[in-house]
Amino acid sequence: MKKLLVVALICTGTLTAGAQAQFAVGIKGGPNFAKLDVNSSAGENYKNRTGFHGGAFALIKLTKIGIQPELLFSQQGSKVKFNSGDGEANFNYLNIPVMLKLYTVAGINLQAGPQFGFLTGGEIKQNYQGSTYTEKAKNLYKGSDVSLGLGVGWDLPFGLTIDARYNLGLSKIEDDASLQATKNQVIQLSLGYKLIKLGK
Repeated sequence: MKKLLVVALICTGTLTAGAQAQFAVGIKGGPNFAKLDVNSSAGENYKNRTGFHGGAFALIKLTKIGIQPELLFSQQGSKVKFNSGDGEANFNYLNIPVMLKLYTVAGINLQAGPQFGFLTGGEIKQNYQGSTYTEKAKNLYKGSDVSLGLGVGWDLPFGLTIDARYNLGLSKIEDDASLQATKNQVIQLSLGYKLIKLGK
């Protein structure tokens, strides 16, 4: 009986050591290529707006699976041209993505997960017949947003991380139900660094 107990303890310890989790905290940032997806027949032409995102992340990794919550400031929106002028939607969001990471080989990983966004500021600018009109984004758009993040990343051995991600807006962001459906679309390229790393 004692021998069986010793063997069981050794096996349990071996499995636990083999499944030891890695924990890391770091910072990341990079360019955004944002565009609004607008369901409209008014003839507007929406184009990419280039912005920035940056913030912090935490990683909990167990063998080939990882969970990575993040807290990011993100500049989003779109440029638009229409028959009688042009304009720009500049949004500032505080985004909280929670990404599931599936590791393949050499730190390369596939990513997917929800993102919860909170509008913190920005403005809508419209140039029309020689005049410029501005309005606070919070007066026209909802204070929250939900997106689906899909991407690929590379975690390098010395703490550097590289990510490419597409955030597909799932929720309508305009505050007026009578307006056309408007959703966020953002492509992000990120460079990050793990400041703290514990475990294997």
